[in-house]
Amino acid sequence: MQAENIGGKILSLMEENPGITAKEIADKLSMPVNKVENALESMSDTRQKVLIVDDEMDALLSLKVVLEAEGYNVAEAKDGHEAIDKVHSEKPDVILLDLMIPGIDGFEVCNQLKSDDMYRHIPIIMLTARGEIDDKVEGIELGADDYVTKPFNLKELKARVKMVLRRQDI
Repeated sequence: MQAENIGGKILSLMEENPGITAKEIADKLSMPVNKVENALESMSDTRQKVLIVDDEMDALLSLKVVLEAEGYNVAEAKDGHEAIDKVHSEKPDVILLDLMIPGIDGFEVCNQLKSDDMYRHIPIIMLTARGEIDDKVEGIELGADDYVTKPFNLKELKARVKMVLRRQDI
């Protein structure tokens, strides 16, 4: 079952039977209970969601801690394929995308998302050690909304996340 359909099917079952349990939903949809519980939790969280895509655990964890402290709901992916899957299942409000990740690189992840009508509206901030002008231009031409080189200042990055989210609200 595709991730984007799970929420709708769960909501339909809950409307039909307001007292339905996660186990009963899982049985009806033939899926694991933990997947239903995760979907229910995700559906009830109204915080803005940030997807961090980085294969460097230190960078990922420090960013996650800082952004959660700011009140964001943070999801994470460690490679390009997982990033695409997480965008489909998590529907983030903004993506912090490292360029040099395993699988498909950040440029290709950006290209795929910005080429898809369902996801092109999601702002992407590229985070990378690649600070060459050609890399920046390529990222922006692919549709990235911002480009930040590593190492970066966490205070500045938080401000950039707020900025792209504010643009979304306009």
